[in-house]
Amino acid sequence: MTGSDLEELLTQRHKDITLFDFEGKKIPCIIMEERRFDDIMKAIAGKPISVETNLNILQDGLGHVFVKMVLHFSQGEVEENVLLYANESLEFFEALTETSMLALSSPHSEYGRSNVFMIQLPKPERTADALEIIKKGLKT
Repeated sequence: MTGSDLEELLTQRHKDITLFDFEGKKIPCIIMEERRFDDIMKAIAGKPISVETNLNILQDGLGHVFVKMVLHFSQGEVEENVLLYANESLEFFEALTETSMLALSSPHSEYGRSNVFMIQLPKPERTADALEIIKKGLKT
């Protein structure tokens, strides 16, 4: 990864993430633009859905680690791609591994209370493997 590649990825990264307390556990949450969140909720409302979640890890061997999260909803023809900079969000991935839960929210939601879409990740071992790769990449 060249310096210009790094700069491009840094400008593309999603910065609006948080952790909120839900029944004593830290839940990682991606805060989406209001309109995008509403569009997703309208597309899936009232439908039984599953969300395939893939974590694609990009690293340069110099300690910079990015994770491209691809969320593919089984209904509504919805796919969301979120690029996170793991150097700034290690706690997010630790919480993701610990809880196997991911929340999507709008900027005006009350995290953990209203207008939050929760995703249960079906394969917790995949997030544990991803966290291990992220940590190794950060130590390089």
